[in-house]
Amino acid sequence: MFGDVQIVPHVPQAFAALVAATAPASIALSGGGTARECYELLATADVDWGRVDVWFGDERWLPVHDPESNEGMARVTFLDEVEPLAIHSMYDAGATIDAAADAYDTALRAAPALELVHLGLGPDGHTASLFPGSAALDEAERWVVPNADDRHPHRRLTLTLPGLATAKLVVFTVSGSETQDPFARIRRGDDLPAARVRAERVVWLVDESASAGT
Repeated sequence: MFGDVQIVPHVPQAFAALVAATAPASIALSGGGTARECYELLATADVDWGRVDVWFGDERWLPVHDPESNEGMARVTFLDEVEPLAIHSMYDAGATIDAAADAYDTALRAAPALELVHLGLGPDGHTASLFPGSAALDEAERWVVPNADDRHPHRRLTLTLPGLATAKLVVFTVSGSETQDPFARIRRGDDLPAARVRAERVVWLVDESASAGT
């Protein structure tokens, strides 16, 4: 398994503490229930958000006000309160999903390397919007692409494995019994999307419930 696995009593608290200790100048956010809990704590974390560029690791092709928008969730939970230096919206990057992917790819390449990327782990082993068997997993050049999966509604924009590999730090937050099976499979060496993620440094914050199967 690639990365540093840390078994922690409370994943969101551990994540917020890590972000505060790292003091990243840029961060890429994710979606999901665990992410929401993490971001609620970031609202009061000791971080100078006024100097932080905020990006997104993936996004559903939905308006930001939609309840399923990752950006919308992040704004409601903490971004609108802390007022970061900039918020780089995926949905607002272009008029179509293809144009947005091109524009976001270009913007990321022009910016300094992402200092911290937050990722989750789906029950099927996906992370960001890199789903098992999806075309985006085989992308070797682009950093951002559209992607879709029959088991998940809505088309998506996602960072690719090459895009994630440019990050200084990737942090997985893995919480709850529903992630026990995919996490155990990754530790056994199964070829799941999340297991393919590489970066300068990768940290897995995992609670006891998720790690019980390993």
